[in-house]
Amino acid sequence: MRVEAVEAEVGQRLDAGDLPSAAATILRGYGPQILSYLAALARDEDRADDAFSQFCEDLWRGLPSFRRDASVRTWAYTLAWHAWLRSERDAFRRLGRPLATEEISRIAAEVRSTTALHFRSEAKDAVARLRLQLTAPEQSLLVLRIDRGLSWSEVAAVMSTPEEQVDAQTVAKRFQRVKAKLRKLAEGAGLLGQP
Repeated sequence: MRVEAVEAEVGQRLDAGDLPSAAATILRGYGPQILSYLAALARDEDRADDAFSQFCEDLWRGLPSFRRDASVRTWAYTLAWHAWLRSERDAFRRLGRPLATEEISRIAAEVRSTTALHFRSEAKDAVARLRLQLTAPEQSLLVLRIDRGLSWSEVAAVMSTPEEQVDAQTVAKRFQRVKAKLRKLAEGAGLLGQP
């Protein structure tokens, strides 16, 4: 389903007060991308599943207070990023807790089972190995901007925390530094010709 269609359908369901259907639409529309985003950050299927479970719970709990200051997509990635940050801070990562409704849990399991998280081509494997050398914020920036095509302002909204608010210009500058770092890593690995 296209971004515009997901946004419109979620808006209609929220306007009707149908939170379970709105949550289901978000999970079906954006769940696979969110899960693969978290997998890119986690580099481990179990850790990605834990963060995804936390994301789903946060989505369910946060939906009644979603003010629509940003697109649903941006809000969902913000929830995912914050779920990831919390999972990284939790030294004793808890096992996934059941969500508030069986329907949301079922849809989350459906998204997990239908989303391929593994890269198969040699070139993708080489890029994935380079990305492993990046920090989680650097990887998040790459995935959000390159893989998901979010605008600079959307990336800034996702990556802002209560402790650090970032703007579009700041994330664009960080992105340039990450690109330079990746280029240097690629050159060091012999993946690029001489500069």
